Amino acid sequence: MPGRSARRGSNWRESDRRQGTRSRAGAGGLTGASQAAGTEAGADVSAGQVSSAGAGAAGRAEADPESVARQICLRLLTTAPRTQAQLAAALQRRGIPDEAAAAVLARFAEVRLIDDAMFASAWVESRHHGRGLAGRALGAELRQRGVAQDDIQAALGELDPEQELATARELVARRLAATAGMPVPVRMRRLTGVLARKGYPAGLAYRVVREALENEAGECRVPLDDLDFLGEPDDDPEAAGA
Repeated sequence: MPGRSARRGSNWRESDRRQGTRSRAGAGGLTGASQAAGTEAGADVSAGQVSSAGAGAAGRAEADPESVARQICLRLLTTAPRTQAQLAAALQRRGIPDEAAAAVLARFAEVRLIDDAMFASAWVESRHHGRGLAGRALGAELRQRGVAQDDIQAALGELDPEQELATARELVARRLAATAGMPVPVRMRRLTGVLARKGYPAGLAYRVVREALENEAGECRVPLDDLDFLGEPDDDPEAAGA
């Protein structure tokens, strides 16, 4: 009996020792978990502070009207060339103060990011060759975009009158066949209308269309007596140069 009691006491002590070891290990694990959780929480706080600081810096940058104006202008100029008036209108629509807008536009003009004279020259060349527009229509388009009259006149001065006449002839030649079979006065009205919408003076349009009809009649040996009853309109010098 005493031997069994001794063995039981020894077993209990061994059991108590093992439980104590597990308890300490568990306590250590909880302590480590708490420390890790604390570290993660601290990291979250630090990250939040950095994020807040970044947002604050971005907010301060966006609050600078000149910085915002520069970004707006650069985005617009990336998509297509613009005149100074077009950019000014865009900045006004976005609520940029006049002083900030003027400062940014002046700087852009200084470094030649905007150049109305160059814009007008490129516009005349592109729109004349691409769309067949005459000087009057080109001048109207440039005025709508806020280009100064001096820059418009300089750009239109680069348009060769002979080239303008050749373009008018090409426009009529492309439409001539579509009017075949119509009465001559109707053909004259429709074809001169094509040139009028492109900005060509009435007198020049009449002469170009009559020339095309006469050439066609000569090739087909068809008389054009109806043309004798159509008086040639006078060109308006002021409208032609506008």
